[in-house]
Amino acid sequence: MKLQRGFSLTNQNEQTNQNNPMPKSSTSVVPIGKKVCKPFLLEVMVFSPESGFKFKVIVERTCTPEADAIWKLVFDLYKIADGKEVQLVHVSFTAGAPVEQKAIETMADEGITEAQSDVIINDVHPAVKEVVAVPNPTPKQRKRIHDVMQKAVTAVDV
Repeated sequence: MKLQRGFSLTNQNEQTNQNNPMPKSSTSVVPIGKKVCKPFLLEVMVFSPESGFKFKVIVERTCTPEADAIWKLVFDLYKIADGKEVQLVHVSFTAGAPVEQKAIETMADEGITEAQSDVIINDVHPAVKEVVAVPNPTPKQRKRIHDVMQKAVTAVDV
């Protein structure tokens, strides 16, 4: 076996073959430099805006190969049917501007503010619900969802 910096290391004895249908195992080796970034998902809000519906709001941090954080706000809409959650729509807003990145990072630390919650309930939910069962949302629908997600991220209490 040969170990190369930043590449996967796979034990050749664990390869998948006809006699062993199990997938091969692997180990990731990532060098740690001056910056460290650890990805995570954090559920910050669960709400039932109307009978038969529920949504979850999640803060997600992913990392670039250079260990820079990428902050996302995720909105998942569910229908409650026979006591089970059926996911209808998944929306992922990736922060671009530094103010957006800081706002999402703050959500992970302090939770969602009242102003952000109001926008999520009153603006994001209706915009997302509009595209339920729409296989290809129109550019206008996509822009509306982007705009209300951005508004939710940057909303401040007065």
